[in-house]
Amino acid sequence: MTRAIPATDQLVVLHNVSWETYLRLLEDLADQSSIRVAFDNGEMEIMSPTAEHEELNRTVARFLEAVAAALDLDIRSLGSTTFKRKDVMRGFEPDSCFYLQNAAAIKGKTRLDLNIDPPPDLVIEIDITSGSLNKLPIYAALGVPEIWRYREGKVDILLLKGTSYLDAEFSSTLPLVSAKDVLYFIELSRTERHAVWMKAVHEWITTKAGL
Repeated sequence: MTRAIPATDQLVVLHNVSWETYLRLLEDLADQSSIRVAFDNGEMEIMSPTAEHEELNRTVARFLEAVAAALDLDIRSLGSTTFKRKDVMRGFEPDSCFYLQNAAAIKGKTRLDLNIDPPPDLVIEIDITSGSLNKLPIYAALGVPEIWRYREGKVDILLLKGTSYLDAEFSSTLPLVSAKDVLYFIELSRTERHAVWMKAVHEWITTKAGL
């Protein structure tokens, strides 16, 4: 059975999909970097992000990278890399993902296996499409410790506690950053030139860190 969201949302959810079909689709879409696939025990979402979605994603990702650079933190950005594990029947392609605490653990690796390698330390999720698959159980099953989610004009920082996520005011990965800070700089990006915006991020985080 297929439930299609209107074409403007560029999203389709499929039901009763086998793991083998999911893997074949990933192979078929290997060169389609704009399409993201999520799988949760037979439920599969295929999504092609809109311009609004991608602009929000890139803005949050640039903010995170600017903060990490200002704090001289080791970081590896893996974008929308595919992460999957057959033993839990789940897989995802995030809007953006980052390794910070575990950056050294994956240094030099071009392929990751979540049966051996750690999941991303932080995932960015832009959720602006009604009817989209709830990906939190997928992230939890694969052990993603932190999510920054933009939804309905609000930013949530979600930290994994046991098998579920709890709202937090501040990031665990970047403890100086709050959900309100992320939202503020998203809104600022809508009115300021990029160079001015980047300078504002740098000045804010260095002042806050006392650098």
